[in-house]
Amino acid sequence: MAGAVSTPSRAPTLSKDWALALPLAAFFALFFIAPLGLLVSISFQAERQMTGALGLGQYAAFLTDALNLAVLRDTLLVGVKATALCLLFGYPLAFLCTRISARWQAALIFLVVLPIVTSVVVRTFAWIVILGRNGIVNEAILALGLSAQPLRLLFSETGVVIVLAQVQMPLMVLPLITTLQRIDPNLESASQALGAGAWRTFFKVTLPLSLPGIIAGTILTYTACVTAFVTQSLIGGSRLLYMPMLIFQQAMDLQNWPFAAAVSVIFMASVLLIVAMLVALSRSRAARLYG
Repeated sequence: MAGAVSTPSRAPTLSKDWALALPLAAFFALFFIAPLGLLVSISFQAERQMTGALGLGQYAAFLTDALNLAVLRDTLLVGVKATALCLLFGYPLAFLCTRISARWQAALIFLVVLPIVTSVVVRTFAWIVILGRNGIVNEAILALGLSAQPLRLLFSETGVVIVLAQVQMPLMVLPLITTLQRIDPNLESASQALGAGAWRTFFKVTLPLSLPGIIAGTILTYTACVTAFVTQSLIGGSRLLYMPMLIFQQAMDLQNWPFAAAVSVIFMASVLLIVAMLVALSRSRAARLYG
């Protein structure tokens, strides 16, 4: 038909997009999906020698043992405590970072990311010195008269939570900084112009709008805390047993690979369930704010 305008086909563009995504998809399948599938298949092996018999015996052995369930509970709870501590101290730090000049902001962000660029082993051994019986923290507590004797911070859950919070703090602060910087300052000005004070403006405007950053930081921090094998092992010592160490003991010390695989799958599923709950909370909150 004369004068008809032909529309370009999207097929070449889509094929190019798939061609660009194919290397990443192949890498993901080869180094993530395939090992994960192998882990799951090993977890169904009925015997330690992996003779070929399949079953749910490894899962039943874990789920019917009160000690194993206690280890799983303690691991998930220590992640919650460390994440809450990160949020408690990280939110004011991120809020301050968005309110200061560019020069001071760069310096503060550098201090925030400094733990990431330092070896986790070096950081952990430094905390062993700090939290020790004759460490800096106990010396300060004794000097201030807050306690008559040194506190047991090392090889305790309190020490594990403190060190995890310090090590994983950047994972909480950086998403919060990004989210807080995207909030339109005119919204806070309008709230104050309508008669709301600083605290009411914060709780009614700033805090709800920063919820995506809180959820993102919580997910990153929590998953890093519950899987922090080095920190949990060195700071907790032999007194405390968490899931990463339990998996290591079953796989390397006892050579019980099927049980270690089953424990890994259960641990992964538990963490993913909590992450899914956080994502669902974020979506429901966003729907109420913007829906």
